[in-house]
Amino acid sequence: MVYVFLADGFEEIEALAPVDFLRRAGITVKTASLKGKNAVGAHNIEVIADINIDDISLNEDVEAVILPGGMPGSQNLYDDERVHKAIDFAVDNNKLVCAICAAPFILGRKGLLKGKNATCFPGFQEELTGAIVKNQGVVKDGNIITAQGAGVAWEFGEKIASELVGSEISQNILLGLQWKK
Repeated sequence: MVYVFLADGFEEIEALAPVDFLRRAGITVKTASLKGKNAVGAHNIEVIADINIDDISLNEDVEAVILPGGMPGSQNLYDDERVHKAIDFAVDNNKLVCAICAAPFILGRKGLLKGKNATCFPGFQEELTGAIVKNQGVVKDGNIITAQGAGVAWEFGEKIASELVGSEISQNILLGLQWKK
């Protein structure tokens, strides 16, 4: 199970492209809204989430948590204790913790990036406390995957899928999508 948290103001591409990619890979993904079952993206696209965050199950079935970027979506994620609880569970159980665009600042503020390679949307680098900041689209270090923004959302989804089901499956999905870099 992979949970993708949707807070009002989330960047739509950064949330939904990885969901699409992971589902193509056969991975069970649930979008979880912080309020009700709806969330409104940064570009006023309303999304009906699969569940409300109060309905997530933090157990051995969890494989990853994903934090989409966008503002004020990333700040709204940071301000929610339920999101912190899910991140802490993933860290404590060596599950993937994935954040894109502005959202890696959440991991930086939590002290999870100390000594780790990470990336984020330009301008948020100072928030990656203790990280070795890389100017790369997608960066994996240990169980943490970070990405720069919407332009690498497919690559972000591919990296997560590759970690969960293997690179052969994720590369075949890219071929089927006619992905070209």
